[in-house]
Amino acid sequence: MDGDALISWEALASILKSLSLVSDPTRVRLLLLLQREELSVAELQEILSLPQSNISAQLARLKGAGLVSDRRSGKNRLYQLETPVEKEQVSWGHFMGLLEAAGGELKEVKQDGAALRVVLKKRAKTAQAYFDALAGKFGRHYIPGRSWKSLGETLLKLLPPMVIADLGAGEGTLSQLLAQGARQVIAVDNSEKMVAYGAELASRHGFANLEFRLGDLEEPPIEEGSVDLAILSQALHHAAVPLRALKAAHRILKPGGRVVVLDLLKHGFDKARQLYADVWLGFSEAELSEMLDAAGFKGVETSVVHRETKSPHFQTVLAMGTR
Repeated sequence: MDGDALISWEALASILKSLSLVSDPTRVRLLLLLQREELSVAELQEILSLPQSNISAQLARLKGAGLVSDRRSGKNRLYQLETPVEKEQVSWGHFMGLLEAAGGELKEVKQDGAALRVVLKKRAKTAQAYFDALAGKFGRHYIPGRSWKSLGETLLKLLPPMVIADLGAGEGTLSQLLAQGARQVIAVDNSEKMVAYGAELASRHGFANLEFRLGDLEEPPIEEGSVDLAILSQALHHAAVPLRALKAAHRILKPGGRVVVLDLLKHGFDKARQLYADVWLGFSEAELSEMLDAAGFKGVETSVVHRETKSPHFQTVLAMGTR
């Protein structure tokens, strides 16, 4: 038999080693991420939602196999995919094909891609730390005339006259603020009492451009392609199917219209279900980004805009997209 046709024990051992490496879902996800971008353990932890110890252990194994290398950058250590030296591989192309095939079997890989985009956007926002520090100081000391309310009122009056849908509006506090400069505000809520109370307040305060409508967040009673801005402020976590609510927002927006989602960042405070009738315990930036993409929105951006100092330390996430 031709010797070239035989598989050597060394080659066979390398094949078995490769199969062993891609048999673990976490290692597959790590390799596919590091194939795309150099990442720190903290960033990998955020993307994968796994314990740091688990990620570090798997990285150590991959590094030992010659598939991953690392370098120090400031206080962080960044990891990247590294092609093994030739004598330790049967075929790098075959191994990568095996890796891609293994990744295709994991539903988490698509979610990892969305989470990676969020992490990379965070990197680019170097000024965010400055604004977080500024927000922490704002209002801490008394300065005559300076308040969040005055700042918010000023910014609202700078908005161009638009048709705005406030979806899940409750009693309409935000709706009334928006109505000061909007051409029309349509406030939608599924509670008859909330709608009646909000409508009475709007009438009492003279907001002729503010209309309250009884309806569901996932099927708002608003004409298709009729609004410029759709806002879901602390409402999406009450939706039975959040993606359906975002698709409904997409439906009612004009081409070029924008959606704004202000909601809780994903948390573990389970009592919120009983205390606040929350259906979902918030959403991660990656989840919101992925849902907005699936709903048809373009240019999706997300960021954490507030962190509460008191327990349970809720955080607020802002997500925006364009139809």
